[in-house]
Amino acid sequence: MGLLTILRQQKLKEREVRVLLLGLDNAGKTTILKCLLNEDVNEVSPTFGFQIRTLEVEGLRFTIWDIGGQKTLRNFWKNYFESTEAIIWVVDSLDDLRLEECRNTLQELLVEEKLLFTSILVLANKSDVSGALSSEEISKILNISKYKSSHWRIFSVSALTGLNIKDAISWLANDLKEIKLGTIDY
Repeated sequence: MGLLTILRQQKLKEREVRVLLLGLDNAGKTTILKCLLNEDVNEVSPTFGFQIRTLEVEGLRFTIWDIGGQKTLRNFWKNYFESTEAIIWVVDSLDDLRLEECRNTLQELLVEEKLLFTSILVLANKSDVSGALSSEEISKILNISKYKSSHWRIFSVSALTGLNIKDAISWLANDLKEIKLGTIDY
């Protein structure tokens, strides 16, 4: 194997990013993934287990692990933390009855040693529906800033209409590029 081949392979590795797509069940994780992949968002069923999809964003290759959010599956999430560089956390902004459960579950993730230096993208989904909580309200409830001072952001999105989905994933890609270039402050 020549030096150019080794350098090319290393450069490809630097562009690869492992992303976990997490959140409570019925938050819209798979629908968001389908939206990102320009697939039909009207044909979605609950994820029991996981699915892996790849997506090119801003020069990075995201390997996205869409993992089911049912309570019975959450204990298995730890099996996927190794080498994770980002988490996309999806919140159902209409389901105010489960926001405390959502906050507690997210906060458990934020203190996991293997996830301490990950970028966190919070997507307040279903924001196109009347009665949805704003991203500011959800941010206050989740209280992420208690655990992370930087490298996280929240966007109000709609998986069905595509509202703010591209902007959100673009922010994540740029944040990850900043981290990979070494200009990082946690």
